[in-house]
Amino acid sequence: MAKPGRPGARKTKKGATSGTGGHGRKALEGKGPTPKAEDRSWHVAGKRKAANERLEAARSRHGKGGDAVAKRPGRPRKSEDAELVTGRNSVVEALRARIPATTLYVAARADMDDRMKEALSLATKRNIPVLEVMRPELDRMTGPDAVHQGVALKVPAYEYAHPMDLLERAVDSGSTPLLVALDGVTDPRNLGAIVRSAAAFGAQGVIVPQRRSVGMTASAWKTSAGAAARVPVAMAANLTQALTALKKQGVFVLGLDGGGDTPLPGISFADRPIVIVVGSEGKGLSRLVTETCDAIVSIPISADTESLNAGIAVSVALYEVAKLRSA
Repeated sequence: MAKPGRPGARKTKKGATSGTGGHGRKALEGKGPTPKAEDRSWHVAGKRKAANERLEAARSRHGKGGDAVAKRPGRPRKSEDAELVTGRNSVVEALRARIPATTLYVAARADMDDRMKEALSLATKRNIPVLEVMRPELDRMTGPDAVHQGVALKVPAYEYAHPMDLLERAVDSGSTPLLVALDGVTDPRNLGAIVRSAAAFGAQGVIVPQRRSVGMTASAWKTSAGAAARVPVAMAANLTQALTALKKQGVFVLGLDGGGDTPLPGISFADRPIVIVVGSEGKGLSRLVTETCDAIVSIPISADTESLNAGIAVSVALYEVAKLRSA
């Protein structure tokens, strides 16, 4: 005679089996009410709340006589090497844009057309030394792939600021900080255009990461149309850490991305200290930078246009912030 199963046993085709005895009852219980959006750290509302708390804490420290921003560690970095701008048109354009230059090299017995004459005139007015060199020497200096057309302009290594220098500059001027940071932007023309837009809309500086990013090359200087002489560019050893340090000082980190959940027009946080972060047109913002942002905003564009390049996107965002601040 088969033994009866204990109470609660389930019957199957294979016979009676024992139940759990209520061991799984806890898993069936609810987890309580859903937290408010502002209490969820990963939610946009939660990030805004955290940014507001950081801003109030920074203002409180500043009001009590404490430093509003951290002092910069170490000395500003310099780009690794000087650069040579080659070709008559490029040299003339660089001199017109007042790119810092240390020497103008001219090949011996080079043809003196209007461009060469203008280059010599501009260099003389700016007290830039003019050196005549033999053409084989100029070939060696510029490399086998360069087409120098008998002239080259030496541009010194760019001296970068520290990211906290930019915040100090804004605070000392009495302006509400407005900065731009680049994440993976490698085109020097985009950097030059961003520096030019920053100058036009009152931003106090631009931040570039040390790795996988464009630096202040002669091409970037030229595209900025002289604005690089007024708007400093800072280099961050690690962009995510630099943005985190700015957040601790009450700066709102605003990322630009086509898939952002907040439309740019009429944003409610334009009056706060802001750093606008833009990624490359192809890859956009990196994962770590995205997670660091307090809000990801998008620029409404027509369905026929897939995306905007970094320079144009930053220009639109800077204009919108400047418009809202002046309203």
